Amino acid sequence: MIPVIELAIPLFLLLVALEAVSYRFLPDDDERGFEARDTATSLSMGAGSQVVGFPWKAVTVVVYAAAYTLTPLRMSSSSAWSWLLLFLADDLAYYVFHRAHHRIRVLWASHVVHHSSLKYNLSTALRQSWTPMTSLPFWLPLALIGIPPWMILLQQSISLLYQFFLHTERVDKLWRPIEWVLNTPSHHRVHHGSNSAYLDRNYGGILIVWDRIFGTFEPEGERVEYGLTKNIDTYNPLRVAFHEFAAIGRDLREARSLRDRAGYVFGPPGWSPSRAR
Repeated sequence: MIPVIELAIPLFLLLVALEAVSYRFLPDDDERGFEARDTATSLSMGAGSQVVGFPWKAVTVVVYAAAYTLTPLRMSSSSAWSWLLLFLADDLAYYVFHRAHHRIRVLWASHVVHHSSLKYNLSTALRQSWTPMTSLPFWLPLALIGIPPWMILLQQSISLLYQFFLHTERVDKLWRPIEWVLNTPSHHRVHHGSNSAYLDRNYGGILIVWDRIFGTFEPEGERVEYGLTKNIDTYNPLRVAFHEFAAIGRDLREARSLRDRAGYVFGPPGWSPSRAR
């Protein structure tokens, strides 16, 4: 198994540094693109995610291998059609994973880390969760249809590598046919927006066509405001990593019924008994 992301880390850090330098010599109109403490937090979150993710990847391999062993189906790694199916299946799995992590609060508690920065630059791509355990079920069907686990993990890494380059304001909209098919910096800026028009939009990984098909696409129009609808105002990596889990715990302590407890955990972010009524 080729450790694509691990091998790319020096490139990531180099590009983060170059982008930061670009803001020094070519600042944007309101100097909102780069802030040293914010970038340090993002890098800390990225380092922590690598530490947590290393043993968890072993668990993932075992589970996928077990599923692959049990299924009678087999996809050949020597077939171009298998790789095409893998590409599409992986990207669809990412869309479902990503959408679920925005619409189910206990999953959002893991994913919110990535949206917690008020900045949007390449370091934001490295602001990753320290609780990656929520992702495993979404790619399990790929093993069950006979795709070898090493192929699944490789394609996941390729998708993450692609998505790193989406996190920048230095790239404007691209050629229209590209914008129609692929996820681009413009589309992903929308996804990171806290503007009401941009909430829960553009979940795609490499492709943007799933958003167009399932009605979650929104083009970039008004200036994007980054961060959360209720920002946490901290550079402390521990608070960034676990603040939403702590908020769920507080809500559960105050819940008056089993229904309310279920809503606080499995309802969408922002759910409350009064809103449910």
